Amino acid sequence: MRRLLFLATVTLVAAGMIGMGLPSAAVAEDIKVGAVINLTGPASTWGQFHAKGQQDYFRYINEVKGGISGNKIDLTVVDHAYKVPEALKYVKKFCTADKMDMIATWDAGSGIMAKPIIQKYKVPNINYSTYQGILKPPVDYAYLPFGSYVMDCYAVLGYINAIHKGSAPPKVGLLTYNNAYGKSIHDPSQEYASKHNIDIVAVEQFPPKSLDLKTELLRLKDKGAEYIFMQCLPSAIIMALESADRVQFDVPFFGTWTSTDPDFFKRGKGLIRDRMHMQFPGCLPGDDNPGIKLLTDLWERYGTVSKFDTAYWEGVTVGAIMAKAFQRAHDKLGKTDSEAINVALETFQNEDFGGLVPNITYTDTDHSASFTARIVKINEDQTFEPLTKFWNPKKEKVTLLK
Repeated sequence: MRRLLFLATVTLVAAGMIGMGLPSAAVAEDIKVGAVINLTGPASTWGQFHAKGQQDYFRYINEVKGGISGNKIDLTVVDHAYKVPEALKYVKKFCTADKMDMIATWDAGSGIMAKPIIQKYKVPNINYSTYQGILKPPVDYAYLPFGSYVMDCYAVLGYINAIHKGSAPPKVGLLTYNNAYGKSIHDPSQEYASKHNIDIVAVEQFPPKSLDLKTELLRLKDKGAEYIFMQCLPSAIIMALESADRVQFDVPFFGTWTSTDPDFFKRGKGLIRDRMHMQFPGCLPGDDNPGIKLLTDLWERYGTVSKFDTAYWEGVTVGAIMAKAFQRAHDKLGKTDSEAINVALETFQNEDFGGLVPNITYTDTDHSASFTARIVKINEDQTFEPLTKFWNPKKEKVTLLK
């Protein structure tokens, strides 16, 4: 239905321009974007590099590509310090007083709580967290940039099943924050495990402000966990690795795509070793595709980072998705206001981003973007080694590279 309305609107706009004798070149207007990001709260390094990636990409579009058909992208980044009430204050301001054409939010809690606001004011929002709860109906105006944490669960557990030796089911322990973000892997992991002969032997939760995880790691060790699947931010992963060493618990660790930031490698020297892995759906150095070439061009051009960084990658990815929607809205509807951008997003059909991120599809009922994953090994020198090919862990069997 929305696609029909989209096509009808395009026809009406074109006919109206001809009938009114409007010139083919419209007056350039800034496209206003607001981003509510954690710049000073817990895991703020992660948020800071998200902001840097999005800023660099929009700068590149404005300076190198001439904007969106001459229209510059005006990005405003604000700090909510990982506080949901602060985020909602900015989201409402962006939707009302500032009249942003599109916004980005950062965390699971803010993304969920912002939905009624963006839906009331009809402003599309991409959330940096890929918490699957954001996709619960009504999904209008709320988007993810790539597959949700459900995908991470299926991919990590599918990989563990593929590498596990012996006839007994692999024994997996979950180690997560006790908040919405941490709990996001609980149900999908249990659901996947029940259908694929995997034994979830324990679920250990801890507060984000914890200073030690020795007790939690001892419990997981006592339960006989052979693999640990984590959902927590990079600083807590380092704490988990430290605690594992203290209790002499030497097993492989796995995380979702949120596992690393620049500080992770500084603090993780001697701790990461050969035991840390994650699901990561983006391009990597060595892929030799347009996505990694774009990232390299950006960091060489602007000097914001000096090597590949996953947080910077996501900032660029969110910027790239937004910019393609702006261009689509301009080309097909002749305008780039919030409702035109939302209609444009819902026309994405297997949209190719040059390997920067898996191809994206949005419909008027599904804003999940993709369900394409791969498992990589995290090295101490801030490099990432692919261990699988890309695959859809809901429909396909994993192909191991090593």
